[in-house]
Amino acid sequence: MSWGTDLWDQFENLDKHTQWGIDFLERYAKFVKERLEIEQAYAKQLRSLVKKHCPKRSKDDEPRFTSCLSFYSILNELNDYAGQREVVAEEMGHKVYGELMRYSQDLKAERKHHLQEGRKAQQFLDQCWKHMDNSKKKFERECREAEKSQMMYERLDSDINATKSEVEKAKSQLYLRQHMAEESKNEYAAQLQNFNSEQWKHFNVSIPQIFKNLQDMDERRTVKLGETYRSFAEVERRVIPIISKCLEGMVTAAKNVDERKDSAIVVESFKSGFEPPGEFPFEDFSQNIQRTGSDSTIGTPKNDGGKPDPKQHAIGRTKNKLWLFGKKPKIPPTNPPPPRPSPSGNFQSPKFPTERITNRLSEMRIPKSKIPSFRTVRRGAPTLEDLSHLPPEQRRKKLQQRIDELNKELQKEMDQRDALNKMKDVYEKNPQMGDPGSLQPKISETICNMEKLRSEIHKNETWLAEVEGKHGSRGERRSSADVNHHAPHGRESPEGSYTDDQNQEHRSPPQPDPHEFDDEFDDDDPLPAVGHCKALYSFDGSNEGTLVIKENEVMYVIEEDKGDGWTRVRKQGGEEGYVPTSYVEITLEKNSKGS
Repeated sequence: MSWGTDLWDQFENLDKHTQWGIDFLERYAKFVKERLEIEQAYAKQLRSLVKKHCPKRSKDDEPRFTSCLSFYSILNELNDYAGQREVVAEEMGHKVYGELMRYSQDLKAERKHHLQEGRKAQQFLDQCWKHMDNSKKKFERECREAEKSQMMYERLDSDINATKSEVEKAKSQLYLRQHMAEESKNEYAAQLQNFNSEQWKHFNVSIPQIFKNLQDMDERRTVKLGETYRSFAEVERRVIPIISKCLEGMVTAAKNVDERKDSAIVVESFKSGFEPPGEFPFEDFSQNIQRTGSDSTIGTPKNDGGKPDPKQHAIGRTKNKLWLFGKKPKIPPTNPPPPRPSPSGNFQSPKFPTERITNRLSEMRIPKSKIPSFRTVRRGAPTLEDLSHLPPEQRRKKLQQRIDELNKELQKEMDQRDALNKMKDVYEKNPQMGDPGSLQPKISETICNMEKLRSEIHKNETWLAEVEGKHGSRGERRSSADVNHHAPHGRESPEGSYTDDQNQEHRSPPQPDPHEFDDEFDDDDPLPAVGHCKALYSFDGSNEGTLVIKENEVMYVIEEDKGDGWTRVRKQGGEEGYVPTSYVEITLEKNSKGS
C-alpha cells in the first residue's frame, strides 16, 4: 500500500502522523536517558559501598584470615560488577541515546523538506486554479457584454426612427464585444487546459512522490526504533558473561573460606614460642619443727598413688591463668628436696635463709615477666634492633621479613650496579657518548650500599639462626633450666647471653666476614634464581645476548622484566641470556637460590 495513491487527499493527517512519530522517537530516547542515569547512579553507589568497606590500613596490617580475604575478593568482584554497570550506561548513551537524538534531528529536517515541497505543489495548483477561474469569470462577463451589444443593435436596426450612424455604431460595438468574448473564451480554454494538466500532475506525480518520501521516512523511523530496541538489549547481554564471572568469583571466594586455616593463622600470629610453665616443687618449711610420736601424723602430706599435691596444682593453675593474659610467671629455682630426718631425730637445717623464703613467696604471689606481652608492644614499648623484645616465634617471623626486604633492596642495588657497568663499557667503547670516569663515583656508591646491605643481612641472619637454634633446643634447655634455676631470668641478648639488668643490654655487633665480598665481581659466581619459567613458544635467539629456547623447556629466572619486555634466564646447563617475557610462563619463588 502506498500513501501517494491511497492517501492522496490526507496531507494534513500525514503531517500530524509524521510529527507524532518523531515525538514518539524522542520519548523513547528520553526513556533510554533515564535508564542510563539509573545505571550510572547504581554503579556510583556500588563503588561508594565498596570504597566504604575496603580496608584503609596498610597491606602488612591487614588480617590474613580466609574469611577476610574472601570478603575483600567479593568487594573486588562487586567493584568489577559496578564497572560493568558503567559500561552498560556508557554503551546505552553512545549507541542508543546518542544515535536516537542524531536520527531525530535528521528526521525533523527531512520531514520539514517534504512538507515544504507538498505545500509548494498545493500552492502552485491553487494559483493555476485561480488563473483559470479569473479567465472563466472574464469570459462570462465578456459574453454578457456581447449579448447586450447584440440586443442593442437589433433594437436600433428594427427602429425606423434610428439613424444610420446609430445603427452602424451599434453594429461596430457588437463586433467588438463578440471579438473580446471570443478572446476571453480562448483564454479561458487555455487556462482550463493548463489547470487540468497541472491538477493531474499534482495528484498523480507530485503528491504521490512527496507522500512516498514521507512514507519511506516513517518506515525508516520504525526500523530505527526496532534497531535501537535490539541495541538496548544487546548492551545488557554483552556484559552478562563478565557479570557471570564476577558472580562466579564471589561464589569461589565463599568456597575459599576455611575455618581450619583461619585457626592456624591465629596460632601463627600469636604463638610466642615459649614453653608452658612447669610444676612448682613442694618446699617443706616444717623441717625445723620438733615432732612427737603423738603428732607424727602432722607433717608433710603424702600423695598416695603418685597423685600431685592439690596446692601445687592450684599454684600451677594460677600461674597458667596469669600466663594466658600475657604475664609469664617467674619460675622459682628448683632446689633439691630437704633431707629426710635421721633416725636419731635430729633434723638438718634448710639450705636457704628465711628472708629468701619470704622473697620467693612474694614473687609467687606477684609474678613479673621479664618478657613484655604483645599488648605492651602494641602500646609503644621500645623496639630493639634485634627484636629481642618479641617472643621467639614472632621474632623469627619479623627477622625473616626484614631479611626478605633487605634481599630485595640488595637485588635492586645489584641491578643498578650491572646497569652502570654496562653503561661504562659502552662509554669506553664509544667515548663520544660520555665519559666513563663520570660513572665511577656512582658505581662506588652502589658497591658501598651493597656492602652495607650484605652486612645487615648477615647480622639479621645471625639473629635468625640464633632464634631458630634456640627454638629447636628449647625443650632440652628446659630440662637443664629446671635443675639450674639459681640464676635469675634476664634479658636475652642477640648473642644468646643473659644479663641481670633489665635496663641495660650488652650487645656486640656481629663482625662481618672479611672475605665475604671477595666474590662480588667474580664472573663465575652465577646470579641467584628468583623463580623458574616454562617456555610457551620456541625462540631462535639470533640477537646478541639472547638465548635459544625450545617450547616447554624449563629454566631458572635470574632477572625479572624491567619493563623492556625481556627476562634474563639460565638453562639447566648453566647457559644464560635474555628471552622475550611473553614467550615464557614465569613463576616467582620466595628466597629461591640459583643452582
